Amino acid sequence: MTAYVIAQVAIHDQNEYNKYVAEFRPIIQRYGGATVARGLPAEVVEGEWPYSRTVLLKFPDKEAAKRWYADPDYQRILKHRLASSTANLVLIDGVPEDK
Repeated sequence: MTAYVIAQVAIHDQNEYNKYVAEFRPIIQRYGGATVARGLPAEVVEGEWPYSRTVLLKFPDKEAAKRWYADPDYQRILKHRLASSTANLVLIDGVPEDK
């Protein structure tokens, strides 16, 4: 079943964050992942959203998403995101398609 990673990110050092972004795409693609949506910033229609960036990633399944996150190359670039931002990431299942 398709799985999604939702990331809420508050960037405080754009130059450092750019180092993360520069190497992100090939690593996610190894696991069948793709960026589905990206808000810079998100348009808030209800409540509060104190994040400067929101990203929705799609994977074939939860295991692929977990392998992506654990990938040594991803862990190597993750240090740039951690040093440059505060974030929340969640992994959720997609909804099965109606037959």
